Amino acid sequence: MRALRVSQALIRSFSSTTRHHFQNRVPEKQKLFQEDNDLPVHLKGGGTDNILYRLTMTLTLGGSVYSLYCLGWASFPHKK
Repeated sequence: MRALRVSQALIRSFSSTTRHHFQNRVPEKQKLFQEDNDLPVHLKGGGTDNILYRLTMTLTLGGSVYSLYCLGWASFPHKK
């Protein structure tokens, strides 16, 4: 019986907590992404998107160059 009271108290304390209500910013984001400003959709978010895009391109190009280097290095016989 005591376990039942404890579990009900826990349920009541978790269910009665105040929930954080966030402001709905979906309409603002829709306006931002639907603007006709000749930017691709992956750059419309601002400076952060630009930095992430450049970082991704740098890592992709660097990885491609490194993989070609490793392929070239492995394709030639090595002296033992």
